[in-house]
Amino acid sequence: MSHMQSTRHLAAIGGGILVLAAAPAASAQSLDNDYWINVQAYYPKVDTNVRVTAETANEVGTDIDLEKDLDLDNRDFLPAVSIGSRFGKVVVGFDFFKLKRNGEKSLEREIEFDDVTYPVNAGVRSGFDSDVYRLTVGYSFIQQPDLEIGAALGVHATDFTVSIEGEVGAGELEAQSEARRRSVLAPLPTVGLYGTWRVADRLEANGRIDYLSLSIGDYDGKLINAQAGLNYSITDNVALGVAYRYVEYRLGVDKDNWNGRIRYRLSGPAVIAQASF
Repeated sequence: MSHMQSTRHLAAIGGGILVLAAAPAASAQSLDNDYWINVQAYYPKVDTNVRVTAETANEVGTDIDLEKDLDLDNRDFLPAVSIGSRFGKVVVGFDFFKLKRNGEKSLEREIEFDDVTYPVNAGVRSGFDSDVYRLTVGYSFIQQPDLEIGAALGVHATDFTVSIEGEVGAGELEAQSEARRRSVLAPLPTVGLYGTWRVADRLEANGRIDYLSLSIGDYDGKLINAQAGLNYSITDNVALGVAYRYVEYRLGVDKDNWNGRIRYRLSGPAVIAQASF
């Protein structure tokens, strides 16, 4: 049995695949303090579809459902951290989100990925990793003691890797193992709205939505990132909260000799611990 492995690292804009993975948590700013940091435990339902066609391939790659086809977990506890600050009416936020999943399964259907065909009943190992960074700068056009509403510009940047390794047919008497791995750093601009409202003493409601729909030449993308939550201040500097977030991504590139695409959806609750000062 022989072993072959192909690893390709691609720029976000240029030949190759242009993809984006999960979005990070939205910062929930405090009305009473100008600096805050929060950590979140997010428990989403995950739905991921990936298609990769190699530059020299004659056939389009399979649209792969990573949860159904490759047995990656469709629910998991995911960590996230957010840091923010307010400078007058300007609000700056930075978020980090990490997702790492692995799966192992005998295929129930034939899959073509990056010019390799994995047949039915082949045992394959797969992985999907992403580190997501989000930076936003907002302006609060309404800023009152009990209410803040503003608009923001931001960048979502994702360091993303997907891999598949397994046996492929090589004649009647032998088979060989083929591995394919694709990595990319993909930034996307966003526009959004945010708001925080003091519902009662020590209780704040917050919400945020970020949006992008972009098509330039051979590239197209879509992003919706929405979150709503409640924070309760147990002291002047510490709050606990709950939130619900919905994230939907679609990003890809289509050219005459190459195409790749990913669709990614997350939705579920999160618990939050926040410090502010």
